[in-house]
Amino acid sequence: MQPSRDVTRLVEIMRALRDPQAGCPWDVEQDFDSIVPFTIEETYEVVDAIERRDPDDLREELGDLLLQVVYFAQLAAEAELFDFSDVVETVTTKMIRRHPHVFGDAQARNADAAQIHWARIKAEEKAARASLHAERATRNASGMGNPEWPGSPEPDGKLALLDAVAGSFPALMLAQKIQAKAASVGFDWTEPAPILDKLREEADELAVALVQEDRDAQEDELGDILFCAVNLGRRLDIEPEKALRRTVMKFRERFGKVERALITQGRSLSEASLPEMEALWQAAKRDEGTTQTVAPGSA
Repeated sequence: MQPSRDVTRLVEIMRALRDPQAGCPWDVEQDFDSIVPFTIEETYEVVDAIERRDPDDLREELGDLLLQVVYFAQLAAEAELFDFSDVVETVTTKMIRRHPHVFGDAQARNADAAQIHWARIKAEEKAARASLHAERATRNASGMGNPEWPGSPEPDGKLALLDAVAGSFPALMLAQKIQAKAASVGFDWTEPAPILDKLREEADELAVALVQEDRDAQEDELGDILFCAVNLGRRLDIEPEKALRRTVMKFRERFGKVERALITQGRSLSEASLPEMEALWQAAKRDEGTTQTVAPGSA
C-alpha cells in the first residue's frame, strides 16, 4: 500500500490495521474508550504546534488528529453505527445549513449577523436532536432500536439541563460550559465585582482548611477557587484555558531565563538557592519591562 493525498487511503489503512486476521494486534485490541486519551493528547499537540508557529509540526499533528477521526469512524463502522462517509456527509450538511448567508438566500452584513444565523440554526438542530434522542430511547426500550453501541448504558429518555454538556471536557472548559448553560436560564452573576468577592471568600475558606490540615477540604476549596476564576473569566469574556496557557508559557520563558543565567555562571538549578533564583526571576521580569513583585514560582 502506498501513501496518498486522498483521505480514502487513510480510511483503507485504518481498515487494514483493524483487520482481525492480518491487522496490527495493538490496533485490533482498541475500542472507543481506549482511544479517547490519544485523541485529547493529539488535540493539545495541534494547539502546541500553532502556539509555537511551527508549520511542519502542525502539518504532522493535524494528520495525527485526522487519524483519530478515521479511527473512531472505523470502530463505528465495525459496530454498524456509521462510517467515515457518514461523518463527512453530516458535517458538510451542517456547515451548509448553518451558513445560509453563504450557501443560501440569507444575508449577513458582518460577523455578528453571521453569528446570529449560526446560533438560531444551532438551536433548531439541538431541538431536533433532543426529539431524536427521545425517539431512539423509545425504540430501544421496545427492542426496535439501532444496533447497540458497545458498552452503552440504558437510556431513560430524560435529559436535565446540565446533562447536555459532555463530562469529558478538560476541567476548565467543562466549568466554563456548565456555567454558561446555567447562565442561559438566569443563574448567573451580572457583574465581575461579586465574583471577585466570592473568589476572596473561597480563598479565605482555603486558608481555614490549611490551618485545620483538612486535606479533603483543601481540595474542595481549591476547586471552588478555580471554578470562581473560570466564572470571572467568562464574565470578562476571557477564555480561561487561553489565559492559563498564556501564563504557563510566560512562566516557562522566565524560568528558562533563570536556568540560562545560572548556566552562564557555570551552575545548575539544583546548585542555586531559592533567593538566588528569585533574584534571577525578577531580573527576567525587568527584561520584559514589568515591575510587579511576585512570590517565587508565581507568574
